[in-house]
Amino acid sequence: MLIGAIVVPYYRRTRRKERDARARLSELQATGLEAASSMHPHFDALRCIGCGSCAAACPEGDVIAVIGGKAVLVHGSKCVGHGLCAEACPVGAISLVMAAPGRSAWLPILSAQYETTLPNVFIAGELGGMGLIKNAILQGTGIVEEIARRRRPGAGVLDLAIIGAGPAGLAAGLKAKEMGLRFSLFEQGDVGGTVLQYPRRKIVMTSPVEIPLWGTLRLRETSKESMLQVWQKILAKTGLEIRTHEKVVDIQRVGESYRIVSSKGEYPARHVVLALGRRGTPRKLGVEGEELGKVMYRLIDASSYQNCDALVVGGGDSAVEAAVALALQKSNRVTLSYRQKEFTRIKSRNLAHLQEQIRRGGIRLMLESRVTSIGDQTVVIETSGGRKELKNDAVIVSIGGEMPFEFLERLGIAFHREAVNSGEQDAPRQVPRERVQGGAAA
Repeated sequence: MLIGAIVVPYYRRTRRKERDARARLSELQATGLEAASSMHPHFDALRCIGCGSCAAACPEGDVIAVIGGKAVLVHGSKCVGHGLCAEACPVGAISLVMAAPGRSAWLPILSAQYETTLPNVFIAGELGGMGLIKNAILQGTGIVEEIARRRRPGAGVLDLAIIGAGPAGLAAGLKAKEMGLRFSLFEQGDVGGTVLQYPRRKIVMTSPVEIPLWGTLRLRETSKESMLQVWQKILAKTGLEIRTHEKVVDIQRVGESYRIVSSKGEYPARHVVLALGRRGTPRKLGVEGEELGKVMYRLIDASSYQNCDALVVGGGDSAVEAAVALALQKSNRVTLSYRQKEFTRIKSRNLAHLQEQIRRGGIRLMLESRVTSIGDQTVVIETSGGRKELKNDAVIVSIGGEMPFEFLERLGIAFHREAVNSGEQDAPRQVPRERVQGGAAA
């Protein structure tokens, strides 16, 4: 009797979790969010014992589940490759791999020191496939240490130019200042804009990380706004100089050095650190209030939006998928705004899901509409029927952007694209474990 009293509730609880996981996976498959877009776990079904240690270790919450006695990637698009699941697996059944072509086809070829195929040009952070705050900081500082080892004296030439003021670029700049290197840090926007473009409402930190000239950063879970305040305190204390609103438009090789061409001038540098991020420069609405923290340019975790008045702007697949994903949370009230009078470039599957949500009342569609301003609690939209002010808690802008990959390829940086170009499906690309220990998600 005692055994039954223990085993039966455990069995029922396990079955209930599996039913919920299957339903969640089916729901995400409808919107394409089950597939990973960056580093993620790959499960060896022959070795997996279905213990659930990986799911329990994941700080994202619902990325992994046990279905049919085996670990399964359920919410792949939410995974940011912490690697904690692999560390927790007692039988070594998990390896970290990069996403398949079409989801993350552009992956630069990097050395163990994060050097590209261009000599003395390095990549740090998300652009290299690791969208993790801690790893980005460690990469930025490690690259600068490598540059310091290679340093050669030379008048009128920077030791390094850092492109991008996200966590990797800021860490690289702080380390360069700490080591007394001559450098310039370029950011096409401002530091606040960089941090506030994170695609999640909350940022999860899995372990502390050391910030040069500052000390240990200890944040378990925080908001984007709080993270921005931390960076502002770091910059105020350290006096790190950043060339904000100065876009780098070209990098030219001149002998053994490089000429950095920006929107405001030219700078010679022996080394270059690219900390641009994978999402590139999102196209913006250019309206009042767009700088507010509730405005995002990519939706990853729809489940973090609950009982929310959300506006999605755009007419492509990403906009429709975001709107549907938000509507599937049931407690949300979702509006989709598109400037054209009809959709002409979305997949038939997405159109069907959109029409179903409109029919059910999950999405209010506003065609031939344009956002004119964004407030703390409302948005104003001009429509063919006049001006409308809507209650609003979040805005997702999905109207495209300028991605960095063509720019980098034009410079001569090689990418892992052989299988993509040949039309073959990439096999999972293994990531060395020593390069992904610990981390924090952004």
